[in-house]
Amino acid sequence: MSGNGHYDVIIIGSGAGGGTLAYRLAPSGKRILLLERGDYVPREKENWSSRAVNAEGRYQTKEIWKDKDGKDLHPHTNYWVGGNTKFYGAALFRLRKADFGAIRHHGGVSPAWPISYAELEPYYTEAEQIYHVHGNRGEDPLDPPASAPYPYPAVSHEPRIQQLSEDFSRLGLRPFHTPLGVMLDEKNPRSSTCIRCSPGDGYPCSVYAKSDARVCTVDLALVYSNISLVTNAYVSRLETSPTGREVIRVHVKRNGNGTEEIYSGSMVVVSCGAINSAALLLRSANDKHPRGLANSSDVVGRHYMGHVNSVQMAVSKCPNPTIFQKSLSVNDFYSKSNDWEYPMGHISFVGKLDGETLKAGAPAIAPGFVLETMGKHSLDFWLTSEDLPDPENRVTLDRSGNIVLSYQVNNAEGHKRLIAKLKDLMKQQTACPVHGHNCHQGLFAQNLYLGQRIPLAGVAHQNGTIRFGRDPKTSALDPNCKAHDVDNLYVIDASFFPSSGAVNPALTIMANALRVGDHLLERMN
Repeated sequence: MSGNGHYDVIIIGSGAGGGTLAYRLAPSGKRILLLERGDYVPREKENWSSRAVNAEGRYQTKEIWKDKDGKDLHPHTNYWVGGNTKFYGAALFRLRKADFGAIRHHGGVSPAWPISYAELEPYYTEAEQIYHVHGNRGEDPLDPPASAPYPYPAVSHEPRIQQLSEDFSRLGLRPFHTPLGVMLDEKNPRSSTCIRCSPGDGYPCSVYAKSDARVCTVDLALVYSNISLVTNAYVSRLETSPTGREVIRVHVKRNGNGTEEIYSGSMVVVSCGAINSAALLLRSANDKHPRGLANSSDVVGRHYMGHVNSVQMAVSKCPNPTIFQKSLSVNDFYSKSNDWEYPMGHISFVGKLDGETLKAGAPAIAPGFVLETMGKHSLDFWLTSEDLPDPENRVTLDRSGNIVLSYQVNNAEGHKRLIAKLKDLMKQQTACPVHGHNCHQGLFAQNLYLGQRIPLAGVAHQNGTIRFGRDPKTSALDPNCKAHDVDNLYVIDASFFPSSGAVNPALTIMANALRVGDHLLERMN
């Protein structure tokens, strides 16, 4: 057992929350320790191999969780410097302004946040700059008010996506360019870091052109001598003072061999992802916190959300030669519409699917198509609807300390209607000059997650397990993301979300990390 002195701030996790916070605090001169349970993603040809990434799960954790019935769960999650942002699709949306208030859904009420959109807005703007977000402000019909334009122009549509955008517009929708975090310069392609290749969504970028937390924040923070990064450092538990009011020691197991190191910090910030952060607090139970650290409210681990997601393949007789198809989104059904009084959700794209990826969870085959051909002839949609916080959807630990994830999908009617909307839209596409209206072969649900007992999406968009709020009886964190029960403990991944919205959570995590960073700087000074 060894220790390494005392730090002003210890940050656990280097992803969207932890990496961004380290970036914010780095210039302060404070002594900061960043702990990451993984290592750096190796730079190798397999980074862009569909077989290695999707079929073999080369970069996924080999950790096994359990479902509510005690059966093995193989989570599609990644432990590396930069966290899951190394593998995300870099779609960086703001939550809608209305998402910060209570919203009535078909399945119940999505609760209000203890902060307003206006409080987070300047941090959204700053996060978009840090993460090189490309977009067109105001195209999205539900775009919330912004104090600045996007820092970079929108990523252009390739011809098939442009045609789809025009068809959607003809049908009365308001499609828009997806806000994307990429280092792309379309005006100067020879000097552009991004080469606009197909392996973006779900793959690590070998040329460091994706705006992930390692590239945009961790590497820049480590330029400062007051920041230290320790990799292969799994935090096993947090130890409190005898009063239980402060964390005094962070217990770390190194390199998977059980070697223990102990660190201490004036402030301890947890950012391990909503599932692992909840598990860490539950593992840290003691006499003063018998139900888990900072859990007098009994909400730690509860209210797990991950969105209602599906991948839908629109297959046509004509091929889809698009290389990078994530440039288009539709939010016309995000809130209530003319024919339904409840929200349905958000339509966008996944990265282009291929035969190797489809083998991992083959859809029903369109007549006359094999998987490889199907991938070449499909538009690959990603549909997201909001799930609601249910206290029984939760993270717990079994007797052996394994993570147990219990999740029952709720509020699914809106998602069914969203799929029906997309089916109807695709039937009304412009007639193909070769096949006419017979070109469209149908919409096929694609299960990318064969062999897993919960959808991958449930882990990719994980949130809500350590919710923030003003009432210590119904929330674990205060509006600054500090634990009600522990004076020096903060949680800044998506655990703090009281509701999930229906867009990717990454930009909100990043913006909130900047906000909490300013709070910590003020508190420490």
